[in-house]
Amino acid sequence: MPANENIVEFKKTYEFEGKEIKEIDFSSLENLTATDLIEADKVFGATGQFAMVNEMTLGYSLIVASAATKTPIEFFNQLGAADALKVKNKVMSFLNN
Repeated sequence: MPANENIVEFKKTYEFEGKEIKEIDFSSLENLTATDLIEADKVFGATGQFAMVNEMTLGYSLIVASAATKTPIEFFNQLGAADALKVKNKVMSFLNN
Protein backbone atom coordinates (compact mmCIF):
# COMPACT_ATOMS: atom_id res chain seq x y z
CA MET A 1 0.00 0.00 0.00
CA PRO A 2 1.38 3.43 -0.88
CA ALA A 3 2.47 5.70 1.96
CA ASN A 4 0.53 8.58 0.39
CA GLU A 5 -3.22 7.94 0.30
CA ASN A 6 -3.51 10.13 -2.81
CA ILE A 7 -1.36 7.76 -4.86
CA VAL A 8 -3.10 5.03 -6.85
CA GLU A 9 -0.69 2.22 -7.69
CA PHE A 10 -1.56 0.15 -10.72
CA LYS A 11 -1.31 -3.63 -10.96
CA LYS A 12 0.91 -3.22 -13.99
CA THR A 13 2.98 -0.56 -15.68
CA TYR A 14 1.33 1.21 -18.60
CA GLU A 15 3.09 2.85 -21.51
CA PHE A 16 1.60 6.11 -22.65
CA GLU A 17 3.09 8.83 -24.83
CA GLY A 18 6.57 7.37 -24.41
CA LYS A 19 6.36 7.18 -20.62
CA GLU A 20 5.96 4.22 -18.29
CA ILE A 21 3.28 4.87 -15.68
CA LYS A 22 2.95 2.66 -12.59
CA GLU A 23 1.06 5.09 -10.37
CA ILE A 24 -0.75 8.43 -10.40
CA ASP A 25 -1.01 11.06 -7.70
CA PHE A 26 -4.61 12.19 -7.19
CA SER A 27 -3.89 14.96 -4.68
CA SER A 28 -4.90 17.37 -7.45
CA LEU A 29 -8.54 16.32 -6.96
CA GLU A 30 -8.57 18.93 -4.17
CA ASN A 31 -8.01 21.64 -6.79
CA LEU A 32 -11.10 20.85 -8.86
CA THR A 33 -13.76 23.53 -9.12
CA ALA A 34 -17.47 23.40 -9.79
CA THR A 35 -16.66 24.55 -13.33
CA ASP A 36 -14.41 21.50 -13.78
CA LEU A 37 -17.24 19.18 -12.72
CA ILE A 38 -19.72 20.92 -15.00
CA GLU A 39 -17.29 20.46 -17.89
CA ALA A 40 -16.92 16.78 -16.94
CA ASP A 41 -20.73 16.47 -17.06
CA LYS A 42 -20.72 17.95 -20.57
CA VAL A 43 -17.96 15.61 -21.77
CA PHE A 44 -19.73 12.62 -20.20
CA GLY A 45 -22.98 13.52 -21.98
CA ALA A 46 -21.20 14.09 -25.28
CA THR A 47 -19.86 10.52 -25.19
CA GLY A 48 -23.43 9.23 -25.31
CA GLN A 49 -23.30 7.87 -21.79
CA PHE A 50 -26.14 8.46 -19.34
CA ALA A 51 -26.56 7.87 -15.64
CA MET A 52 -28.92 9.00 -12.93
CA VAL A 53 -25.87 9.76 -10.78
CA ASN A 54 -22.85 10.50 -12.98
CA GLU A 55 -20.22 10.12 -10.27
CA MET A 56 -21.24 6.49 -9.78
CA THR A 57 -20.13 5.56 -13.30
CA LEU A 58 -16.73 4.47 -14.50
CA GLY A 59 -16.88 6.77 -17.54
CA TYR A 60 -17.54 9.92 -15.52
CA SER A 61 -14.93 9.02 -12.91
CA LEU A 62 -12.28 8.61 -15.59
CA ILE A 63 -13.21 11.98 -17.11
CA VAL A 64 -12.83 13.64 -13.70
CA ALA A 65 -9.54 11.79 -13.13
CA SER A 66 -8.28 13.08 -16.46
CA ALA A 67 -9.26 16.65 -15.63
CA ALA A 68 -7.77 16.54 -12.13
CA THR A 69 -4.44 14.98 -13.10
CA LYS A 70 -4.09 16.74 -16.47
CA THR A 71 -3.57 13.29 -17.99
CA PRO A 72 -5.35 12.60 -21.29
CA ILE A 73 -8.51 10.51 -21.06
CA GLU A 74 -6.95 8.10 -23.54
CA PHE A 75 -4.54 7.00 -20.81
CA PHE A 76 -7.35 6.16 -18.40
CA ASN A 77 -9.38 4.43 -21.13
CA GLN A 78 -6.54 1.94 -21.73
CA LEU A 79 -6.33 0.80 -18.09
CA GLY A 80 -7.13 -2.78 -17.22
CA ALA A 81 -10.46 -3.29 -15.46
CA ALA A 82 -9.00 -3.63 -11.95
CA ASP A 83 -6.87 -0.49 -12.34
CA ALA A 84 -9.75 1.48 -13.86
CA LEU A 85 -11.89 0.54 -10.87
CA LYS A 86 -9.13 1.71 -8.49
CA VAL A 87 -9.29 5.10 -10.21
CA LYS A 88 -13.10 5.12 -10.06
CA ASN A 89 -13.06 4.34 -6.36
CA LYS A 90 -10.53 7.11 -5.67
CA VAL A 91 -12.60 9.69 -7.56
CA MET A 92 -15.90 8.51 -6.04
CA SER A 93 -14.41 8.61 -2.56
CA PHE A 94 -13.32 12.20 -3.14
CA LEU A 95 -16.62 13.34 -4.66
CA ASN A 96 -18.74 11.68 -1.98
CA ASN A 97 -16.67 12.74 1.01
